[in-house]
Amino acid sequence: MTSSQNRTLSSPVRVSFDYTRSTGPVLGAFLSGLGETTILAGRTSDGRVITPPLEFDPITHQATSDFVEVAPTGTVTSWVWCPEPVEGQPLERPFAWVLVTLDGATEPMLHALDVSAPEQVHTGQRVRVRWAEDRNGTITDIACFEVTDEPQGAGWPRPASVGEKEPAVVVTPVNLNYTYAASPEESAFFRGLADGRIIGQRCPACNKVYVPPRGACPTDGVPTTDEVELSQTGTVTTFCVVNVPFMGQKIKPPYVSAYILLDGADIALQHIIQELPADQVRMGMRVEAVWKPREEWGTTIENIDYFRPTGDPDADYETYKHHL
Repeated sequence: MTSSQNRTLSSPVRVSFDYTRSTGPVLGAFLSGLGETTILAGRTSDGRVITPPLEFDPITHQATSDFVEVAPTGTVTSWVWCPEPVEGQPLERPFAWVLVTLDGATEPMLHALDVSAPEQVHTGQRVRVRWAEDRNGTITDIACFEVTDEPQGAGWPRPASVGEKEPAVVVTPVNLNYTYAASPEESAFFRGLADGRIIGQRCPACNKVYVPPRGACPTDGVPTTDEVELSQTGTVTTFCVVNVPFMGQKIKPPYVSAYILLDGADIALQHIIQELPADQVRMGMRVEAVWKPREEWGTTIENIDYFRPTGDPDADYETYKHHL
């Protein structure tokens, strides 16, 4: 986080992970077909032809088993202009999102139309699939649609045979980008960390001290106006042992994530415990902050590398039982 001393802090945040799922026999057949430049649809019991095919018939609730092939050409039934594409969308320049009813289908599918201005797209327009050069059995095998003057083709839909195949596994990257804006009280907390201090806020009504600070006391509903510098030692109230590895993990499991009640605070701060085996961490254990080298500090809680045991006797349960 960066800002002048008189302004609240903000920072860009990116949350990302890979979502992995088995496609099953219906969507798996559809995606496999895309890899071979074939578009499969499913015929429902009431005669509709839908692509991508539904996994279950909406009337009978039976698994879809009647597959047909539809054309790579179709008609725009609705559209909306996308003037500012974002990361992960089909095109990096302005384009139109379109609902296209492919020849042979009765229901439209959603995809992108490569046109340079909204004046170049209209309902009833004829379009054709532009296939990706490298295809791997995902929806992105259809790179986008493009305008065509081809008339509606005859002979669609066509019979299609779907053989027995192992269900495909699709990995979809999921990303969320946003800007986190800290409150004035949180900004003071982060600036304190940049100076090697842990700052909280005290409620003037009940005298409870919150860290990280809150703008208002949740007990009394009044502003927490009094800034308090807290001790860098505290007590482990509760904890969990992390045994499962995940993408981006900085510490090799097993390790402990704990809630630490700093001396003088009334709410626990979450951080990790190091310098002892995970199975030796316990409630009531007295710990202290270990800071990264000064040249690595910023306005972030990561300035504190971890907490470690102080070697002092464990705190009595009565001293922290109301802070669990």
